[in-house]
Amino acid sequence: MQLPPIESIRADVKRALTEDIGTGDITAQLIPEDKWAKAQIITRETGVLAGQAWANEVFAQIDSRVTLTWRAQDGDRLEPNQTILELEGPARALLTGERTAMNFLQTLAGAASVAREYADRVMHTSVKLLDTRKTIPGLRLAQKYAVTCGGCYNHRIGLFDAFLIKENHITASGGIQAAVEAARALAPTVLLEVEVETESELEQALSAQVDRIMLDNFTLEQMQAAVQRCQGEVSLEVSGNVTDATLVPIAETGVDYISIGALTKHCRALDLSMRLTDG
Repeated sequence: MQLPPIESIRADVKRALTEDIGTGDITAQLIPEDKWAKAQIITRETGVLAGQAWANEVFAQIDSRVTLTWRAQDGDRLEPNQTILELEGPARALLTGERTAMNFLQTLAGAASVAREYADRVMHTSVKLLDTRKTIPGLRLAQKYAVTCGGCYNHRIGLFDAFLIKENHITASGGIQAAVEAARALAPTVLLEVEVETESELEQALSAQVDRIMLDNFTLEQMQAAVQRCQGEVSLEVSGNVTDATLVPIAETGVDYISIGALTKHCRALDLSMRLTDG
């Protein structure tokens, strides 16, 4: 995914600053207004950087006099004690923006780091790892961008840009064929994916000529059989029961995609720190 539109980034930052600053940073007011300072943000652990645009926007909205000099770029691997960003400007502005900027960087770099770990483990295969819609409310575009910084890929962005016909849709529509026909009539050029839980449903989805089939909770043996059955006819995605132990075996079955909610759902912030010095 490309960097989200600047309007989206500005809205993310404005919302975050509003909830943090409220009516004003009373602690920063203890510092003389004309006090100038420098700061560095360093990483305490290995990881992958993501979130530069959000950090830039934080200080742009607080005080345009703050200058940011990046020593690493989104997608770069990071090592412990590495300086990733140098800042200079009014001390009040640096301290007011510190937490919000760090929250964006730590959260997005955390997602990018997890994505890189997963991607590295299956790089000997041709599989593409996908994120899901299991994201922090309000930060979907940001998290999905971070996933791509780590070397994984995006599934649909939301409910509007692709069909994913699952069990309940199939039941409510009257079957796979009926659901697919309705989808093709509604939006014939949009990606159409159907989730199947049995080999019988797999055959129904193939007969309906869908674009992609999601194998939900298939065994490894069933995945391998599905790959042999569908090779060259339709792409296959695996979802459900994807863990550290099962990731590589699933990738080695030859499926085209594996969707993993943990890329964005199980958030662990990358350990970053900001150090302030006199200007």
